[in-house]
Amino acid sequence: MPFTLCTWNINSVRLRETLVSRLLQEEGPDVLCLQECKSPVEKIPLEAFRALGYGHMIARGQKGYNGVAILSRLPIEEVCAHDHADLGHARHICGRLENGVTIHNFYVPAGGDEPDREKNEKFGQKLDYLTHMRDDFHANRPERAILVGDLNIAPREDDVWSHKQLSKVVSHTPVEIEHLAQVQDSGDWVDVTRQDIPEGQLYSWWSYRARDWEAADRGRRLDHVWATSDIAGAAHGSRVLKSARGWEKPSDHAPVFASFDL
Repeated sequence: MPFTLCTWNINSVRLRETLVSRLLQEEGPDVLCLQECKSPVEKIPLEAFRALGYGHMIARGQKGYNGVAILSRLPIEEVCAHDHADLGHARHICGRLENGVTIHNFYVPAGGDEPDREKNEKFGQKLDYLTHMRDDFHANRPERAILVGDLNIAPREDDVWSHKQLSKVVSHTPVEIEHLAQVQDSGDWVDVTRQDIPEGQLYSWWSYRARDWEAADRGRRLDHVWATSDIAGAAHGSRVLKSARGWEKPSDHAPVFASFDL
């Protein structure tokens, strides 16, 4: 069963309902994973998405913060939703398609501004969250699984506009990169995006602070699509829809796509 999947930190699904609808109409992914929905589940505008053919949703929500959802044209059943590091945050939802493929949708904590857990509680929470992800995948080894989401880490030197200038900035510090690598190893995950696009600068996030984000192009690849090694070979067609960052009142993240022939 071939299908296309998209992950997108939408930065408020209610505020940007029209952008989600535009993506669904113009790009038509079979599965759309959203992060930072900032909405209780019952207030996600599901009827608008159902009208476009997306009749299935699993989600975890919070008023004004966090929140993850999977919209699908294909039947999907909820498998689990973890509160890693016991933060009380809606940051994970997992579902299974009819072909047996499991999809994990994560919104990893951003980690604040100071990359020091002694000075910055949020940075410690981020590292703890990643450690809990690692431990869970060690205990429950995933098979035929896909992991997507805003992982809030750009691991490679060409995943940021300047490795030298950002190596001490949250999202690209060595300790974060090491924690993410441990998560990847714990589930035998393959970075599908970089499997398809192995070379060159590649970003999915551009700061709102940039006056002309496109011209400056000081981005980071914070949004990821991974697959377990048993199905990673079936992935193809990875891309970042950079143009969506320029839509009216956009998210600061762009959608990331991958297709799977399974």
